[in-house]
Amino acid sequence: MSTSVRRAVAVTVSAWPLLALLIGTLSLTACGSRSPTRPDIVAPRIAANPNDILFRAISLVGTPYRYGGNTPEAGFDCSGLIGYVFSDVAGARLPRSAADIDRLAAPAVSRKELAGGDLVFFRDGGSVSHIGIYVGEGRFVHAPSRGGTVRLDALDGDYWRQRYAGAKRLIR
Repeated sequence: MSTSVRRAVAVTVSAWPLLALLIGTLSLTACGSRSPTRPDIVAPRIAANPNDILFRAISLVGTPYRYGGNTPEAGFDCSGLIGYVFSDVAGARLPRSAADIDRLAAPAVSRKELAGGDLVFFRDGGSVSHIGIYVGEGRFVHAPSRGGTVRLDALDGDYWRQRYAGAKRLIR
């Protein structure tokens, strides 16, 4: 083995303890910090009457569900319904997915303080995967699934109660 190869092997072998120490330190640091998340999205300022949001959302009950849909003519998926209602009533542009709408830097609302027009979020496992508009009396409007239509459901129904992930208020 040549001298230069022996030196390279010796340097590489002597670097292992330092590399192990560095990896160990980074691992411990990661344990004490928050898991990496995507940053919040600036929430639009929405100065609409909550009743206008509710009436528009309720007027769409019966519209067919369609994945990727965001108009009454094409049908709605859950985030398409929310985006359409807030755009139609208040001219607000919202992110296109339920998870991104959940990332809006808007005030969180406890379940006891829910008011008409608040957004309600649901998760099935990891991140938020479904969204609706709270209408009052424990009910919300949403576009639930393929083959269905926009409808009203109770937050206390077994399915939704188990998946409830919180609420946010966009209307100021």
